[in-house]
Amino acid sequence: MNQTLKIAIQGGPASFHDMAACKYFAEGKIEISPYRTFRQECADLLAGKVDYAVMAIENSLAGCILPNFALLEEMPITIVGETYLQIRQHLMALPGQTLADIESVRSHPMALHQCSEFLEAHPEMRSVETHDTAESAREIRDHELRGVAAIAGDLAAERYRLEILAKSIENIKDNYTRFLVLARAGTVRPEAANKASLSFHVPHEVGALVNVLSIFSEHSVNLGLIQSVPIPGRPDEYAFHVDLEWQDRRDFDRVLGQAANVTRELHVLGEYKAGERPYDRATR
Repeated sequence: MNQTLKIAIQGGPASFHDMAACKYFAEGKIEISPYRTFRQECADLLAGKVDYAVMAIENSLAGCILPNFALLEEMPITIVGETYLQIRQHLMALPGQTLADIESVRSHPMALHQCSEFLEAHPEMRSVETHDTAESAREIRDHELRGVAAIAGDLAAERYRLEILAKSIENIKDNYTRFLVLARAGTVRPEAANKASLSFHVPHEVGALVNVLSIFSEHSVNLGLIQSVPIPGRPDEYAFHVDLEWQDRRDFDRVLGQAANVTRELHVLGEYKAGERPYDRATR
């Protein structure tokens, strides 16, 4: 691939989104475009200012990121790929300091949540929410903030010349985040696609959702995720997002045909090649 692709990420250089983008596009040349919010990166993707966007969708510890599911429904974007990243969070600060010197800790709310047990064990450290892990590290370096630490990945410590005071402070060591690779609607699906993300509504009646799920099992299509998402302005009604994997494409086509008869507003949010899950590899 000779063309340089512009990839939108939420957060700054050395963030986990940056790492995920580099992992997925490892065989090509890319230029990272950082954004403060997921909505902004998706808007610029639609405007043609970037070629692809990378967006976190779920974490094995913190769960699904519901606002991002809503973006998939709201905007004419499509999922063309996914990648999984093991998340190791480290406490870092300017060199020459110790844990006893730290008065506040900055990071993204999800990172603070993932490291809640460490923070609870150090009540003298005040937690401060920011919009990004790596940007928290950059600000410490740029402003020479002593007594302030960031929670971020090791790439951020390396890039911003910070010293890691405590390694792998996440609550659960098998901590993974799934990232989606997004393109504008109409992008041709990968030839090796064996996974799809769908959204649909069902009637508000007994057994409606079960009727849909039974179609998946009848055709040997594996249900990898099911997530309900509130529908704005329609109390007590939800959209359902599911991930399906198959070995035979014809099975998925049959599922789509039958599911359309028992659902409302069925949308294929993307067909793509399933990413390798690190926790599956570790158990082989």
